[in-house]
Amino acid sequence: MEMLGNRRLGVTQQQAWEALNDPETLKKCIPGCDKFELTGDNQYSVALAVKIGPVSAKFNGKVLLSDIVAPDGYKLTFEGQGGVAGFAKGSSSVTLKPVAAEAPVAVAVAAPADAGIAHEADAATPPAPAAGCELDYTVQAQVGGKIAQLGQRLIDGAAKSTADDFFKRFEAEMQSRYGPPPAPAAEAAEAPAEKAGMMSGLMKKIGLGKKDDKDAPAAPGGDAA
Repeated sequence: MEMLGNRRLGVTQQQAWEALNDPETLKKCIPGCDKFELTGDNQYSVALAVKIGPVSAKFNGKVLLSDIVAPDGYKLTFEGQGGVAGFAKGSSSVTLKPVAAEAPVAVAVAAPADAGIAHEADAATPPAPAAGCELDYTVQAQVGGKIAQLGQRLIDGAAKSTADDFFKRFEAEMQSRYGPPPAPAAEAAEAPAEKAGMMSGLMKKIGLGKKDDKDAPAAPGGDAA
């Protein structure tokens, strides 16, 4: 079985890296995981319940991290035994990279034309939102026993469902820990600019800007001042 994927995370690369190296976080986010304990140098003991189609089993195994380049990624090698249900073994590569925030657009709000001042009012650039990160992963795995007899399509579907479930839990954990990702700055700046434009147009329609001109006294000789 081979699987690869890409996920955009709303936390920084360092925050994602720390979480992906925290046994308690992994235990909480891996579906069916009962144990994820450090037993040696970059080696973990793992126990998790697995259900694929009609076959359910509890797997006990180990996970070894290698090729570690903090905070960019690592390689993960795993193997587990599920009794009569069979076995699973394989490897996975995980890569993290920062994603730069898009530069916010400066929004210039023009002063009303009747104000007699030709300038732009407070053209401000809102601060850029915090950047997130992107996670790429690949998985190569082999299974044997009853699980292998279920067929590749069923196994692949269960693997994809497990991966989706893991990332849903992981993203929820990150939001619980660090808060939701900030809204894009461009969206935040759009509403005030639109509101200012509407107010300016309304003032023109009701003639507030021309009131001073109509009420101004005529200059000597009949000519307007």
